[in-house]
Amino acid sequence: MPTVKLPFHAENIASSPAEWTQAETGELQDKFIHCVDCKEDFLWTVGEQTFFRDKGLQNEPKRCKSCKQKKNERLNAIIAAQESGVRQRIEVAVRCAQCNEPTTVPFYPSQGRPVFCRGCFLAQRGQTSDGTQIH
Repeated sequence: MPTVKLPFHAENIASSPAEWTQAETGELQDKFIHCVDCKEDFLWTVGEQTFFRDKGLQNEPKRCKSCKQKKNERLNAIIAAQESGVRQRIEVAVRCAQCNEPTTVPFYPSQGRPVFCRGCFLAQRGQTSDGTQIH
């Protein structure tokens, strides 16, 4: 893996032990990060890390390039629909967090929050599929 020697500056002093090696030596190394969307590891290169540092970005990326592009496309579609006044219905394919069956939901799931199929969702709320309460 390539390393880049950076000039040492006082502002590069790290606050956590994981950062001390980089701050003390002034070197960056390629790093693998786990994508929060597709769950695959992706490479965060020295060049990308340097870009983040130069732009003042403090957090590592959470998504690989393809997942980040997909997320940006979804957000741009939402913004375009809102600006045009068109009310769009969305349908996102997901797997139920409880029974692992494929299902669709009418929203974009939030990161880190479980998504359930209709049956599991209603069971958690104590209802049957026709909407009556389970006692």
